[in-house]
Amino acid sequence: MSIFDHVQHRFERTLQEEMSLQEYLELCRKDPEAYASASERMLRAIGEPEVIDTAKTPRLSRIFSNKLIRRYPAFAEFHGMEEAIEQIVAYFRHASQGLEERKQILYLLGPVGGGKSSIAERLKALMEQIPFYAIKGSPVHESPLGLFSPDEDGDTLESEYNIPKRYMRSVMSPWAAKRLREYGGDISRFRVVKVYPSRLNQIAISKTEPGDENNQDISSLVGKVDIRKLELFSQDDPDAYSFSGGLCRANQGLMEFVEMFKAPIKVLHPLLTATQEGNYNPTEGMGAIPFDGVILAHSNESEWQQFRNNRNNEAFLDRVYMVKVPYSLRVSEEMKIYEKLLQHSSLSHAPCAPDTLRMLAQFSVLSRLKEPENSSIYSKMRIYDGQNLKDTDPRARSIQEYRDSAGVDEGMEGLSTRFAFKILSKVFNFDSSEVAANPVHLLYVLEQRLEQEQLPREVHDRYLRFIKEYLAPRYVDFIGKEIQTAYLESYSEYGQNIFDRYVTYADFWIQDQEFRDPETGELLDRQALNEELEKIEKPAGISNPKDFRHEVVNFVLRARAQNEGLNPSWQSYEKLKGVIEHKMFANTEELLPVISFNAKASNDDRRKHEDFVDRMVARGYTEKQVRLLSEWYLRVRKSQ
Repeated sequence: MSIFDHVQHRFERTLQEEMSLQEYLELCRKDPEAYASASERMLRAIGEPEVIDTAKTPRLSRIFSNKLIRRYPAFAEFHGMEEAIEQIVAYFRHASQGLEERKQILYLLGPVGGGKSSIAERLKALMEQIPFYAIKGSPVHESPLGLFSPDEDGDTLESEYNIPKRYMRSVMSPWAAKRLREYGGDISRFRVVKVYPSRLNQIAISKTEPGDENNQDISSLVGKVDIRKLELFSQDDPDAYSFSGGLCRANQGLMEFVEMFKAPIKVLHPLLTATQEGNYNPTEGMGAIPFDGVILAHSNESEWQQFRNNRNNEAFLDRVYMVKVPYSLRVSEEMKIYEKLLQHSSLSHAPCAPDTLRMLAQFSVLSRLKEPENSSIYSKMRIYDGQNLKDTDPRARSIQEYRDSAGVDEGMEGLSTRFAFKILSKVFNFDSSEVAANPVHLLYVLEQRLEQEQLPREVHDRYLRFIKEYLAPRYVDFIGKEIQTAYLESYSEYGQNIFDRYVTYADFWIQDQEFRDPETGELLDRQALNEELEKIEKPAGISNPKDFRHEVVNFVLRARAQNEGLNPSWQSYEKLKGVIEHKMFANTEELLPVISFNAKASNDDRRKHEDFVDRMVARGYTEKQVRLLSEWYLRVRKSQ
């Protein structure tokens, strides 16, 4: 199917299907979705969750305390927001069951750039997926069930058409009431259409924003008279009314109220009657307008606190179902957010050196965490990410202890994901000749940005401490390991020589025999052999060299038996491999001939250097980054 056919098919799929009122009632008898509420349709669009037993995964078991958690495919891109998403789904579940949530405003509270607007957009997109049924021509897309009286017709509709009485709570709109008078009470003349909600056409989905405090009135929610029609109709005639308000447009769907508490309180009053009674009054002397939908609002904490502290707003506060949407406090999830943002930009294929995103995520998460007592905030960050620190930090506490001491507002302050992505943009464009990102440029940009932000001195110093104490030193270790690993792989002959010599010396030392070096003719007695072995063992901190030597020699003798009498690879025995690595890197100068970008003394050194660069490139670095990071590492190591 071509792209043109695909668009045509999508358009045709959403065209209105028309039927008689009788046909609609027959459909209701067979299909409960014909009269489903907005919350029920939203639940269906969200779909069934994937239930995850966190006890089966060590990391998740530490984060979620072995609980069963639900993840919804519809919100797969909302990383680290399981709790907020579950609360939102619970709201729709309870509202669809006819519980108190049906009468409440779904309110998302969170810091700037925390994902509130993204959740709202996803909910509106989900609302578009499931169609609903409305009276044809109705400017408020009202349910055909509003034509019937719950008291007089409810029992009949329930017994004959299987429509529960609780679905007949909406009133007839002034427009429908006028049409009914014109039809002489003959409701069979009404037609019913199957309609798909649409953000584009403002059908069952609308968006309202706070206007100027001095001139915004309730018409942005309830509509107003169209003065152009007053030549033809009286002021209180429904046909003279413009049903253009957010509540009018969002009937049987979802209305998003952006930064709701920035609007004057008088503007918000129609929301109370719309949610509590299922209808609201227009600006003219007409009958009430029906509303059977979901009101979704969101704002930042400062507006919420100001609104909540005003005792005049108590009636409103009681009708709000609040869901907190904090920043992500897990490094792994924060990295996934950056990856998602990069995928949706032209930087999706730009080189990003290993550990760049992790370092930025760590900095962001550290800024959001509350400092723990008697424990490192860096350890707290790692615990929150599901790491096990029993062997590395005995002072680290359990995730629950950290959460209890931090309180319920953790994650509501700190640096936003939006701020982090602006940092990332600068890092990618830091070098004028190469669009790429690496942690060294990231460290520089972060420090530079902190100076420009003019943060309070205490906050500035705290953020700077995160860079100096946690991020930079650990990156020195990380890039050192990366360089050393690539160096080892390209310099394996040196490692094998150390291995072979160590095994020979250890074997002669165990047998208490002297060893004559075949190349130099030098004779080494047991004491001399011991000194040579210790040169290799001590940098690695081997506490019991006697047992270690026996262990290594026994391993090698067994390996020789299976390898035609030849020694195994120096990397085959993990314990000795670590010892040799320490020996090789005990002195930075030994790295210089291979990793430095200076002119090489020999063809052999040049070949090894090129091999090292190739291996670093294979690990995810550009050649330019290899040079920058290698020189930075050597400079930092020299200054330590």
